[in-house]
Amino acid sequence: MMMDYVWLIPLFPFVGFLINGLLGKNLPKNVVGIIGSMAVGLSFLVTLCIFMHTLQLPPDARHVEKVVYTWISSGPFQVQVAFLIDPLSLVMLLIVSGVSTLIHIYSIGYMHDDPGFYRFFTYLNLFVSMMLILVSANNFLLMFVGWEGVGLCSYLLIGYYYEKKSASDAGKKAFVVNRIGDFGFLLGMFLIFWNFGSLNFQEVFALAAKYPVGSGIITGICLCLFVGACGKSAQLPLYVWLPDAMEGPTPVSALIHAATMVTAGVYMVARCSALYSLAPFALTVVATIGALTAIFAATIGVTQFDIKRVLAYSTVSQLGYMFLACGVGAYVSGIFHLMTHAFFKALLFLGSGSVMHGLSGELDMRKMGNLRKHMPITYWTFLLATLAIAGIFPFAGFFSKDEILFHSLVDGKAIYWGIATIAAFITAFYMFRAVFMTFHGESRVDPHVHVHESPPTMTVPLMILAGLSVVGGFVGIPLIKGAHVFRDFLAPAITPVAHHGAGHPTAAFEIGMMAFSMGVAALGIYLAYKMYILFPDLPGQVADKFRTIYDLVYHKYYVDEVYDTVVVEPIKEGSNILWRQVDEKGIDGVVNGSAGIVAFLSAHLRKLETGFVQNYALAILLGMVVITGYLIGR
Repeated sequence: MMMDYVWLIPLFPFVGFLINGLLGKNLPKNVVGIIGSMAVGLSFLVTLCIFMHTLQLPPDARHVEKVVYTWISSGPFQVQVAFLIDPLSLVMLLIVSGVSTLIHIYSIGYMHDDPGFYRFFTYLNLFVSMMLILVSANNFLLMFVGWEGVGLCSYLLIGYYYEKKSASDAGKKAFVVNRIGDFGFLLGMFLIFWNFGSLNFQEVFALAAKYPVGSGIITGICLCLFVGACGKSAQLPLYVWLPDAMEGPTPVSALIHAATMVTAGVYMVARCSALYSLAPFALTVVATIGALTAIFAATIGVTQFDIKRVLAYSTVSQLGYMFLACGVGAYVSGIFHLMTHAFFKALLFLGSGSVMHGLSGELDMRKMGNLRKHMPITYWTFLLATLAIAGIFPFAGFFSKDEILFHSLVDGKAIYWGIATIAAFITAFYMFRAVFMTFHGESRVDPHVHVHESPPTMTVPLMILAGLSVVGGFVGIPLIKGAHVFRDFLAPAITPVAHHGAGHPTAAFEIGMMAFSMGVAALGIYLAYKMYILFPDLPGQVADKFRTIYDLVYHKYYVDEVYDTVVVEPIKEGSNILWRQVDEKGIDGVVNGSAGIVAFLSAHLRKLETGFVQNYALAILLGMVVITGYLIGR
């Protein structure tokens, strides 16, 4: 039975990690790239076979757990290395392995001249292996292994150029911020085991179903788990590591931002829908944080000039959309947007890498312009991805983003819909700002740079992702009965929110909302066209007119500076005080003082050790006299 081989899915990339890690330094680069790419490609093929087999099963039979071995057995604490095959895990496995395969192939061309080529593919394979464990685990502890594994690999990959201080600092920042979130995840796990005596998903969810809606312990568990999700998926206030992750090579940005690490938090919330649906307060927190993150990050993207940084803030914003969907109970819509976002965001990052490749590493959009003539494949694929993220029909992002806007109004609150709509307008504006500044207008490229299109190893993955960005949304066609195959497939793995929704709106209302959301996106595109094509001096005039606001947004609301002042520096200063006062003067003082006393006493006592026999005889005689005198005196 094909499902018996699910353990091969995370194993193949791990074997690739071992081969390239141990032998890669002595292998030709092409061999290293082929091994790394094939390892992930084989995972995708196995996943595809299991997926096709699962489709042949009735919906109620699409839930299988495969135990590999018992990992921990200590009294009531039983944990297995076991994998869960259900619609949700299969969707995630297909996204992770499929998009990661394309990124690996792209990396062969992009990283070809890098001296650490084998090291890069070693880290990349381990990253994918850990992510596959995370999304296929059948219990919280094994999920946490993958959770921590991608955190470690993100540190290694973001700080890949470790000789650069900015890169090593960014890697440390990602590691530390994620540890803060992971502490919340750990607390959630402790609460789960303390209350349910198990960490197995199905056992925990079955026991949790006996609790009333709004139960304090379920709410506490959900909030703790969400802290972990905020760290991994870069939500307020733990988003600050993600923009700095741009210090890693561009394929790393695509991998982290599109298909793997940052989607882990969204997946975890959807996986725990049985818990979150019992905790309305926790869902409100999820939706509120998601909505605020969506608009907060979108506004920052408007003022950035580094093309990768624009895309980074776009990722933070789109993740906010996904959490907003989960927070209003539309888990399927959140995962749907996760899937379409994986396609077009991977394409956008790889497209930006292609631009860098053609411009000798340039990232500043102010030094680009009119590249479409020199890089036609990169331009057209980048444009298709931008249309998708803007939510233009019939591209993939239209279907998923429209669902989130719809549910945020119908199942949530009008304020959520308002914030999400404004964020959609801003997204369309700053993404087409990037397109116009990079590919249109007059060339601002350094004349010494030879602009050229990327090699096929880079452009072929771009074209495949472009095709997915165009047609990926058609698995979720609304209104037509049976046409939303994504929702129908995923439904058995999701627990709906109890007593949710007062009725279904009319088809005319849904169509009206679709038209309105696309009109909002079109308005954002037109504004970008007007400011960066028709009147290119207008952005500077607007910035000068609203200088205070512009500077605030351009400097990212000074959040990093606030963190440095309020959190980082006090901790560093406190550590220095503890080091000098407690460690050096206190602990070291006691140890060194004890040694000094012993040394002082030894220096004087050793004078008694003369080596002369007559002195020892005299000492014995004196001792006898003292003892005799003492005894007589009694």
